[in-house]
Amino acid sequence: MITGKKRINDTFASLRERGEKGLITYVTAGYPDAGQTLEIARVLADSGSDLIEIGIPFSDPTADGPVIQQASHRALAGGIKQADIFNLVERLRKHTDLPVLLMTYYNPVLRAGLGGFIGRARDAGVDGLIVPDLPVEEDDELRFEATVAGLSLIPLAAPTSTGPRLKKIAAKADGFIYCVSVTGVTGSRKAIDTDLGSFARRVRDTTGHPLAVGFGVSGPEAASRVAAGFDAVVVGSAVVRAIEGDGGLPGVLQRVGSLTRAIKDALMQGGAAR
Repeated sequence: MITGKKRINDTFASLRERGEKGLITYVTAGYPDAGQTLEIARVLADSGSDLIEIGIPFSDPTADGPVIQQASHRALAGGIKQADIFNLVERLRKHTDLPVLLMTYYNPVLRAGLGGFIGRARDAGVDGLIVPDLPVEEDDELRFEATVAGLSLIPLAAPTSTGPRLKKIAAKADGFIYCVSVTGVTGSRKAIDTDLGSFARRVRDTTGHPLAVGFGVSGPEAASRVAAGFDAVVVGSAVVRAIEGDGGLPGVLQRVGSLTRAIKDALMQGGAAR
């Protein structure tokens, strides 16, 4: 059985062999509720996603924009617990073999205990963690626990990251590097002003790991536009926004599935990876 970081590595290797850009889609656990999150994640998996990122709601989501902040607050108000999220992943794992990532702030991990959190994540079928408020200089303890369990701890690089800092990130990189397209928080933007081509080249000069770009990707056209120079694109707020609207759960699943297929199609038409 393929698990953990091997599943992530195999996915990117397969994308590279096919000359294809990867799509990483995000959903907030517990929004609109745990049951609907599972159905949404299943549709994401079936509609063209290559990796699924599930966000753990947190009361102070400093890296997230208003769309995901609101989703997190509504999920917490609905009573979502860590145990519910691990159960959600376990049920999702029975539906798909795609890599599943947890996006979490460090506080929920600390409160659960590093070893306990990582053990539950591994047992549920999680493959990797993204912890945006944990600097690479301070991640040794969590990285050790993740490595022992066979999970990837995905580092983030920003356009403002200096050469020496990028080297530190690259030295610890595991699975892929999450390249933040803009300084600031997540959320769809009309335009991304960062010179992403230069940013991608600077990161590639330090590592052979795959690069994913995220923050600010508003839809298919934006995904295709930012993908050049990267191996995958992360789409979060646009997916969460698609959940809102009429038609109940069937309407939600239709909108999410259509958006995911449209983004993946745009990436396929945009050309080969690298």
